[in-house]
Amino acid sequence: GASQGKGLGHYFLRHIERNSTLLFMIPSDSDDIIESYNILLNELQKYNSEMLDKSRLIAITKCDLLDDELIQEIESEIKDKMNEEFIFISSISNIGLVELKDKIWEMLN
Repeated sequence: GASQGKGLGHYFLRHIERNSTLLFMIPSDSDDIIESYNILLNELQKYNSEMLDKSRLIAITKCDLLDDELIQEIESEIKDKMNEEFIFISSISNIGLVELKDKIWEMLN
């Protein structure tokens, strides 16, 4: 409900309007990663549809909780159902953080 001014989400949406690139961080233990992402996109659409024109990157967090088989399953599902760039990261084990930083730098320049 951030787009309707609920909670602090409205202030956050107003703040990110100035950004050229959006990073969506979705935990790997989410019930449905794609649905979580779609909820966030819907909030952007409701608040200001022009925000959907910004470059986007999805970071699937907490990937240290996943084994290789589950990572491949999630990766396959995202590739089949979405046309978005994504990366698996873990701040605990430092997985993917250098790649994430490099990708954000590339998107900004």
